[in-house]
Amino acid sequence: MEIPELSILVVNSGSSSLKLSLFDREANQLLRSGVDLREFANESVAAVGHRFVHGGPDFSEPVLIDKHVWTALKQIAELAPLHNPRAMKTYEEARTLFPNAPHVAVFDTGFFHDLPDRAKIYPAPYEWYSQWGIRRYGFHGISHQYCEGQARFARRLVICHLGSGCSGSAILDGKPIATSMGFTPLEGLMMATRCGSIDPAILLHVAKHRALALDEIERALNQSSGLLGVSGISSDYREVEKAAAAGNTRAILALEIYCDSIVAMVGAYAALLGGLDALVFTGGVGENRASLRTSVCERLSWMGLGLNAAANRACVPDQDIAAVQSNVRVLVIHTREDLLIARATKELGINTPL
Repeated sequence: MEIPELSILVVNSGSSSLKLSLFDREANQLLRSGVDLREFANESVAAVGHRFVHGGPDFSEPVLIDKHVWTALKQIAELAPLHNPRAMKTYEEARTLFPNAPHVAVFDTGFFHDLPDRAKIYPAPYEWYSQWGIRRYGFHGISHQYCEGQARFARRLVICHLGSGCSGSAILDGKPIATSMGFTPLEGLMMATRCGSIDPAILLHVAKHRALALDEIERALNQSSGLLGVSGISSDYREVEKAAAAGNTRAILALEIYCDSIVAMVGAYAALLGGLDALVFTGGVGENRASLRTSVCERLSWMGLGLNAAANRACVPDQDIAAVQSNVRVLVIHTREDLLIARATKELGINTPL
């Protein structure tokens, strides 16, 4: 009787999706993908890797999930209300399906854990940081880490992860020095349903003068803002783009605000870096919307950045779509969070002796 080959299952739970990836035991080859855990119930799984968005103050490196870790994860779930509770639910399902396999948590905040103090500490009362742990954590770190590895030739790098959630990072000599998401994944760029950065006094105003409860405000900022909130059409960039092309003024406005937030972020990060060697687009929107890349890059031409228009239109990641004479390379990279999670799971779940 042939013994089934053991494999690594990666569970990537996002704010609006669940992606499952089955790798060989060495975490080299992707065997198949899916969106339902039950599809993999009959696989001989050696270890399971889980993406957790928020690691809080205690988790910066991948970790085997035991009772202590599980208790700690439950305590910080509120820091990423769209993500961590969902990841915890899928973890429980996976644990039921694969009770004998080690389960590994890999954290989106890990890549940004060692941000410089000036980048991670908010200009609020210092005690909020020193006593309560309120700091910039940064998110999409697994994606940013992968893209940094693919663009390692660039000493000064800005990465734009644009999907349902959107974030940017400034990378200098392989290390992040700034990132747009903060204490939670709500800060920074305009997103599909999240507002990104807004005046915090707005929250005080709507609570005090419009009688909105904290739960209502939280739902509005996370689920009814961004592209959806401004356009009134959809949270899907493609649908908003169609409406804008048909002349819908709110859809046009939504795309303008979205583009402005990216351009402003790239410009600010280029200043922090003292220049820019490469700009990366990744994530569902970043990888697939040539029109957005054009809009952003045209407005960055002042830094000597130029697109190859034909390469941009026909782009299939992974490619450099900058013009030959461009001072800044423009890369479209298909992010591989699943691969990095699989590698961490192999290291902890398979290679580490119990």
